[in-house]
Amino acid sequence: MTGARPGHRVVDLGAGVGTAGLALACRIGGVALTLVEREPELARLAQHNARANQLPADVVTLEVGADAAAFAAAGLGPDSVDVVLMNPPFHDAARHRASPDVARATAHMATATTLEVWTHAARRMLKSGGVLTLIWRADGLGEVLAALARGFGSFGVQPVHGQAGRPAIRILVRAVKGGRAPLQIWPGVMLNEAAGVPHADAVRVLEGQGALALAGLGAP
Repeated sequence: MTGARPGHRVVDLGAGVGTAGLALACRIGGVALTLVEREPELARLAQHNARANQLPADVVTLEVGADAAAFAAAGLGPDSVDVVLMNPPFHDAARHRASPDVARATAHMATATTLEVWTHAARRMLKSGGVLTLIWRADGLGEVLAALARGFGSFGVQPVHGQAGRPAIRILVRAVKGGRAPLQIWPGVMLNEAAGVPHADAVRVLEGQGALALAGLGAP
């Protein structure tokens, strides 16, 4: 769903232990991957995971909200990246109790400026025509589109349902820097059947035998 292809420069913002970025590098060989993570211990684990899976990746310990100079010093200057993927902290503090562990709370709880900060970092790094892909709460679609209104377009939205027949719990959003195509809303992803067993389509994607609808939107 990222539109990445061999030769593209890909950045995973807030990479944690590298799961999303390394999965992409495994599926699409030949990408130049950078994993950006603020927590040194998680960054070390991301580096270990890359080596253990024989996947080349640069790991940068950096706050997503750092300024342009800090990103440039890490080799992530303006207009230098083809694809950014990110999983920002998205839980609503008004409805979820934050962990007493500060690092865990920071990793999971959104603030009033989370989307603005993260989308700004992505917009600065991406080339014109570059693609941003993110996940957020389904009830926050309006917030996401508002945050992306400056500089992005050609939105693709795919709802993610925890169970068939129930409202979506997450949204996957794909946006193109400078894009002008109309918004597209794609059929939802069902993680589980109504009976609670994993949905066959989700299993195929997780096993590498299928792809999400947003993946069909093509490369930048």
